Amino acid sequence: MPSLDTNLDVRPLTGALGATVHGVDLGSDLPDDMLAAIRAALVEHEVLVFREQELSPEKQMAFGRRFGELDTHPFVVGNAEHPEIIDVVTEPDDVVNFGGGWHTDVSFLEKPDLGSILYAVDVPASGGDTLFASQTAAFSALSETMQQMLDGLVGIHSAGPQYGAAGLSTKTKSVETRASDLASQIVAHPVVRTHPESGKKALYVNGAFTISIIGLHGDESSNLLRFLLNHAVKEIFTCRVHWEPGTLTMWDNRSVQHYALFDYLGQRRHMRRVTVQGDVPQ
Repeated sequence: MPSLDTNLDVRPLTGALGATVHGVDLGSDLPDDMLAAIRAALVEHEVLVFREQELSPEKQMAFGRRFGELDTHPFVVGNAEHPEIIDVVTEPDDVVNFGGGWHTDVSFLEKPDLGSILYAVDVPASGGDTLFASQTAAFSALSETMQQMLDGLVGIHSAGPQYGAAGLSTKTKSVETRASDLASQIVAHPVVRTHPESGKKALYVNGAFTISIIGLHGDESSNLLRFLLNHAVKEIFTCRVHWEPGTLTMWDNRSVQHYALFDYLGQRRHMRRVTVQGDVPQ
């Protein structure tokens, strides 16, 4: 992992995770060493916030591609011109939002996304923040006995609870969803994931998509998952990002959960998202 560029102005948000990066125009043609410094900061801080950015869809996509190939969502319909972009638009009359509840993006895929890059186009006058939780910090806070027990366990992930016929994410008007056979499929990932760049271990279960743990009886699996899901999002492991028009936030999906708050009923919120393809969790 490259060392941080001393010219990159990175200011931590909390003691657990998150940082604001100042003085960078993401719409410009950033040099490779600056991109390497941003990537190193992302691995270290897990969530990066850039304020006062002016990004067209094309410029946001171009920035995302500096970190890898962009992904297209198997269930959410993308932008008509740019399918890699998801426009998440919560209108004043919506009663359910997209991304509400703690989760890790698309962990139901064999190769979940490396990270997400979310840009605020239109935000409510108040409310609409996003919470993030460091799964690296959550794992580190466990006792050595619990860490040893979890390391080697395998969780089963499925899109069914969110994108199946009665899935929760199909009930929102914020995005358009489509049916797919993938919703009934399952994939296995380690309960403790080793970050491919930092080498640090992190919890890798989430309430939206993790449905069981292999090798445990039903009650053992459900009780252990309940404990881990509650532990993983304790306040001490979190940060909160307040959105303004032009704010771009990117997060490391390999070590972070997030939660889009829905505390702005009657107001409009338009966010533009791209995601970067990832690898098989190890």
